[in-house]
Amino acid sequence: MPETRLDTARIRAAREMIDPIFLDTPLYRCEALEPGLGCAVSVKLETANPVRSFKARGTELVTSALAASGSRAVVCASAGNLGQALAWSGRGRGLDVTVVASRFAPAAKLDRIRALDARLELVDGDFDLARERAADIARYEGVRLVEDSLDIETCEGAATIGLELAGAAPSFDAVLIALGGGALATGVGHVVKALAPGVEVICVQPAGAPAMTLSWRQRRVVTTETTDTIADGVAGRLPIAAVLDDLLQVADDAVLVQETSIIAGMRLLLDHAGLVVEPSAALGIAAILEDRDRFAGRHVATIVCGGNVDPDAYRRWIGPAARES
Repeated sequence: MPETRLDTARIRAAREMIDPIFLDTPLYRCEALEPGLGCAVSVKLETANPVRSFKARGTELVTSALAASGSRAVVCASAGNLGQALAWSGRGRGLDVTVVASRFAPAAKLDRIRALDARLELVDGDFDLARERAADIARYEGVRLVEDSLDIETCEGAATIGLELAGAAPSFDAVLIALGGGALATGVGHVVKALAPGVEVICVQPAGAPAMTLSWRQRRVVTTETTDTIADGVAGRLPIAAVLDDLLQVADDAVLVQETSIIAGMRLLLDHAGLVVEPSAALGIAAILEDRDRFAGRHVATIVCGGNVDPDAYRRWIGPAARES
């Protein structure tokens, strides 16, 4: 196993620190999806928990350690899902949680952060501007800054999903993982390569937010000036070098998909699996739709990583008008 920042023994131990409500999420073969995709598809349903995403696996580790050390406050930047997860985990441990997010983030995500008693600060920019502001708050107030993907807890929390996938029978030929900042991809990829090295690890990112995929392909950090995708949860512009180093060790491929394919994937998951998902969670299905020949006859697992989608936007994408277009 190539060297990364992650440690399989620590990842196994992490399961003891995470509320069981976030562990052992449903994993099942969804045969109804298969006629439209041309391959066997299993879904790992990371929306079946109180924050409707995988992010709490990591925030449980962060807040457990903070509470044990006597810390009382924490701040993060978030596109929405990390903020909800940190608010949920922090509230249960008596921590004061501040979340910095873009004013343009989905309203449903922002409302849920407020409902979980976190202090929410909005910036007039994208996620990377929110990340800068969160760092300023951490320095000024002297509190812990949680940086998604850079903080190893966020990666090793996500990596517990890999333990559950690697322990499944029968095994898969490939695992499709949404790629944004890299916590999910590096975490799951590390465990899969350690425990099931024959399984292909394929990362999927929107073509409108390609920074990490371009970085993986060029083996150096590549930034972009803007992003243009409905998949807000993976819309970063500034990859983190340490995370890229980990990704280079565990990813077999990184692919970019179009917005039309993301929407088609969301529609398939609704129509044939009964799942309402946010765009990031449909990236794996989108990758199959764009390259059916690659996956034909194989058994593919995809991680449905989040279900926090703005209802009005979802109806615009998936509703009758979208279906007829």
